[in-house]
Amino acid sequence: MSRQFDAIVIGSGFGGAITACRLAERGLAVLVLERGRRWTPRDYPRAPGDPWLFNAAHPAKQHGWLDLRFFNQMTVAQAAGVGGGSLSYSSVALEAHPSLFTTGWPAEITYNELKPRYDRVAATMNLQTVPDTQLTQRFKLMREGAQSIGHGDRVSKAPLAITFSPDWNYGLQDPFDHGHSKTFTNAHGQQQGTCIHLGNCDVGCDVRAKNTLDLNYLARAEQHGAEIRPLHIVQAIEPDGHGYRVAFDRIEDGRLVRGTERATRVLLAAGSLGSTELLLRCREEAQTLPRLSRMIGHQWSANANVLSMATYADGRRVNQTVGPTISGVVDFMDAALGERFVVEDDGFPNLLQNALRACLDARVRTDVGRAILKQLETHVRNDVQSRNLMVWLGAGMDASDGQLTLRRGAVKNTPRSLTLRWSPQRSQAVVKAILAVHQKMTAATGGQTLPNPAWSLFRSLVTLHPLGGCQMGDSIENGVVDHLGQVFGYPRLYVVDGAIAPGSIGRNPSHTIAALAERIAEHVQ
Repeated sequence: MSRQFDAIVIGSGFGGAITACRLAERGLAVLVLERGRRWTPRDYPRAPGDPWLFNAAHPAKQHGWLDLRFFNQMTVAQAAGVGGGSLSYSSVALEAHPSLFTTGWPAEITYNELKPRYDRVAATMNLQTVPDTQLTQRFKLMREGAQSIGHGDRVSKAPLAITFSPDWNYGLQDPFDHGHSKTFTNAHGQQQGTCIHLGNCDVGCDVRAKNTLDLNYLARAEQHGAEIRPLHIVQAIEPDGHGYRVAFDRIEDGRLVRGTERATRVLLAAGSLGSTELLLRCREEAQTLPRLSRMIGHQWSANANVLSMATYADGRRVNQTVGPTISGVVDFMDAALGERFVVEDDGFPNLLQNALRACLDARVRTDVGRAILKQLETHVRNDVQSRNLMVWLGAGMDASDGQLTLRRGAVKNTPRSLTLRWSPQRSQAVVKAILAVHQKMTAATGGQTLPNPAWSLFRSLVTLHPLGGCQMGDSIENGVVDHLGQVFGYPRLYVVDGAIAPGSIGRNPSHTIAALAERIAEHVQ
């Protein structure tokens, strides 16, 4: 028989994990519905045939690691799994610049209001910076570039949700051997290891040095009685007496099985795209929430995410695919260059090496076989084509003028699809400012900037930081939720994720989303 739940949380990223944890700690019966699977190091995607992608149109057949959405001039990358965005983000946890909240946000949301929540998240997720003895070549290159163009004072090490050991360094014999990772039990009773710079932060840390939400907030939620159900895709929310009925499809044996649960409260934390789409469908298709604000879908932002690449003749200058994905920040959020943004040293995993390990590890049982595998790994890791490529990441304050809507397809009686109307015109200034700094830092350090035809020819971007669509406001006339995340017109229905941001955050947004979630959880009635 179905349990009686006090709260249903939809999604298990930063908003969902934190609210599930805090409500469960208060003694509420909490159910978490997560569309993705529960991942462990045994089944992280590595080989070509592994479950890399999540297909929102056919989730029963394809429910992998990453959900890529392709819109006109914009691609959005999202994670799918228990832990949400913490699985695939770069572990960077930056507080928003205090000036962010002076305009566009409800008066109740200020930096001073969020600061204690920032600190609480930092403690729960055990944020650390890369030790000075473990600085990556990419960080050193970024620091050198910033110093060379007169902005060395703007460089800092990024707080990361990663656990480091002071005993590890690149000078160790075979430094990337898993034996150098020190295992420990974290404050939430979960087994982890310390970082050995494998470079797999975005595709699953093999030694569990990355402090993902399943190892802290979600673990605590379960310890306090919360139930987490992976592979559950919510289709509708409907008022039901003094609470809400949530309808979902459960992925089971390659098919979708319909189910429902009821709770006094519902907390929607499916991300900017997911939460916005679900509320749009509830208003316009299922018509279960007809009084929702007309502002749903508005003020969507890509957080001015800009990627660019450069090559260096000497791969040792970059040593790409090694170390934490991002470890440093050059901060221009004070608008010293006319626009507000940050620049970071970005990395990517060595997929060829990971695929090689995945294909051979299970089959290698002899010392000779392991020696051959180690030799192949060393060769692949040192491949000059991957080592000499530098990736710069920018994030900043864009125009936040995108709009998410549902559009009917050409085939009659088919569900309408989520579409994004986004124009680059009003955001061009910040994008150009970010790219200019990328190019100057590259030139100052002896690199060669690679062409970016996606932007130069098509004005197209890829964002890892989608925000907005269910923005906070003072009333139903200018917002979808109030300053506590409660949906206007629907008591005890909340949105608790990046969708509630009224626009860009500028710096990496996960830490601010988490702080907002801590604040909302404190006030849930």
